[in-house]
Amino acid sequence: MHTLTTRLLLVEDTPDLALWLGAALRQNGADVEFARDGDEALDLLRGGGDFDAVLLDLNLPGRDGLSVLQELREGGNAVPVMILTARASVPDRVLGLNLGADDYLPKPFDLSELEARLHALLRRPGRMRSMRLRLGPLEMERESGQVTLHQLVLALTPRETAALRVLLEHPGRAVGKDALHRAVFPDESAELEAVEVLIHRLRKKLDTAPRPSGQGAAPTVSTIRGLGYLLTLKDSAPSS
Repeated sequence: MHTLTTRLLLVEDTPDLALWLGAALRQNGADVEFARDGDEALDLLRGGGDFDAVLLDLNLPGRDGLSVLQELREGGNAVPVMILTARASVPDRVLGLNLGADDYLPKPFDLSELEARLHALLRRPGRMRSMRLRLGPLEMERESGQVTLHQLVLALTPRETAALRVLLEHPGRAVGKDALHRAVFPDESAELEAVEVLIHRLRKKLDTAPRPSGQGAAPTVSTIRGLGYLLTLKDSAPSS
C-alpha cells in the first residue's frame, strides 16, 4: 500500500463507511477530520482548516455535496476535491466536474484505487499544500516563519513562533503540553512549566495586538484542562 502523509477532510454521513474509510486512511499515515453534513464541512473549511484534499459524498443531509463544492469554488477555495458517491451516471459526473471537482470515484470502490487516485491528485502541479498556515486573520509563512495578524507583522521570539506553528498545524484541536515541549525545547532540559510561561506570553501578544475596526473574531490560545492548549477565534473560544 502507498503511505499517505496528507491531512484530509472526509465528508460522509454513513457512520459505518466513514469509520472504515477513516481508519484505513489513518492506518496509512493520513490525518483525517470528519464532517457528517455539508454545513459542518463548510464550517471546517472556513475555520482555517489546512486540508490537503476533501473526500466529498454527494448524498448528504441538508446541503448536498454539489452545493458544498459550488460554494467552495465560488469563494475561491481551491482545495482538491474528490467526489465519492453512489451516483455513477455520466450526467452526475459531468456536473460534479464542471462545478470544480478534481476527481470522481463511484461507490463501491477499492481502497487501493482511492489511495492511488489521491496520490495522483496531490502530485498535480499547483496542488501542493499552501505556503501559509492560517486561522482567520492570523497567518504564518511556512518557510520564513513570519507571522501576521490583521495583515500586520506580529513580533514573536523563535520559541513563540515554534509553539504557534504547532498550534496552527492542528486547528480546532487541543495540543498537549508534552507535544509543545518536544517541539519548542527539543534539545534542552527545560521543565514542562516552561511551556506554560511561553503560552502565557504568546496569548498576551495575540490578545493585545492592534485590531483594526470592523475586523471579525481575533485568535487566542485557550487552556483546555487535561488536554492542553487550543488556538481558536476569540468569539468561539472555550473558557480558559
